[in-house]
Amino acid sequence: MGKSIVTGRRAFMKWVGALPLLGYIATQGFVEKAFGGAKRNYGKNIYTRIGVRPVINARGPWTYISGTLELPEVKAAKQQAAEYFVDMWELQRAVSRRLAELSGAEAGMVTSGAAGAMAAATAACIAGTDPAKIWQLPDTTGLKNEVVMFGGRSLFDSAIRLAGGKLVVANTYEELQAALNENTVMVYTTAREEGLEKALPITKKAGIPILVDWAAGVPPIENLSLLAKMGVDLYTCSGGKGLCGPQCTGLLLGRKDLIEAALANYNPWEGAVCRPMKVGKEEVMGLLAAVEAWKKIDLAGLNREWSRRVKRIAQVVETVPGVTTETQTIYASESLTVKWDEAAFKLTIAECAHKLRDGTPRIEVLTAHNPSAVPGAREGDLKNPRSSRADQLRIVSLTMQAGEELLVARRLREVLTEARKNA
Repeated sequence: MGKSIVTGRRAFMKWVGALPLLGYIATQGFVEKAFGGAKRNYGKNIYTRIGVRPVINARGPWTYISGTLELPEVKAAKQQAAEYFVDMWELQRAVSRRLAELSGAEAGMVTSGAAGAMAAATAACIAGTDPAKIWQLPDTTGLKNEVVMFGGRSLFDSAIRLAGGKLVVANTYEELQAALNENTVMVYTTAREEGLEKALPITKKAGIPILVDWAAGVPPIENLSLLAKMGVDLYTCSGGKGLCGPQCTGLLLGRKDLIEAALANYNPWEGAVCRPMKVGKEEVMGLLAAVEAWKKIDLAGLNREWSRRVKRIAQVVETVPGVTTETQTIYASESLTVKWDEAAFKLTIAECAHKLRDGTPRIEVLTAHNPSAVPGAREGDLKNPRSSRADQLRIVSLTMQAGEELLVARRLREVLTEARKNA
């Protein structure tokens, strides 16, 4: 009896705490108020005119839902860059010097996403700056071409294979040591700090460059300097994820000789294997503007705003009996996991995500399902594939715009309330 009283009291207090928000989201015209006058109209815009419904992105910076929104500084830089013609070789080298100043790396370049950086790095390590070898790729006959995938296969390793790399999987430090031989040209990994500290001495001793893929490594911007300080040979970060630069861009940073080789295998060189991976002058200057902007952005202030959005959603959805939430860090931002008894509600996480996606407004949330993965593609060691993780419904704050958290909270509460009633 005492337990039920305590439970009832907690439920009552949740209701009391959420009443102002519940009242607000029930008012007429609350959508316009929530956006604070922002010029966004989900019912009528440039996309709906051609039959495409925009998405409230509570999933994170995934490419299939167009990454993140560009910073104002990025839009301004792209607009100004569009008004001039420039020599692209000269531009990439000038940007390389500026990226070196900003990151602490010896050099850098702008690529067509982090995957484009993977291809450029592979070509650089196989062909170097030798014109004959550059023209030969992706045919690696007579050339060293083995790339050790430390930590397992990646869904993006086709970028390595496109440039001629032959994949060799190594899951442990012992396997990494054993995999390095006279045909190894590069080691690829997504390992974080602790893993890198153990892997770097192995690759350094063998004289093999390592490419570290931290596609979602920013924020914080300090990570670009961290990898340089650790002595990483090459590393990449996506421009269209947390950097909030042009969606079609990425950064490749590292040793000057390897960046020079990557540039020799890249656009605008006709005959280079990475020629199709074009980035324009607007994207190059836009991404540079993003890196410069992040040097001044108040990340602590952003974290407070992300936390506030998450708490508002939690307040609203926890008024549904049986629903709980917990916060965690995803994409370097405070995000929310929403939980309920799927059997009792007769609503699975996949079904809930589907209802959010097909409803009004259209909302994408983060679950274990990856709709953009090629069917049959798997990460990890193909002989010992990684076990699938338990499914969860998570709301990522990084990609939500101000006011959208209330739309997400209201719609999610509607779906969960309906399921509970029907059950």
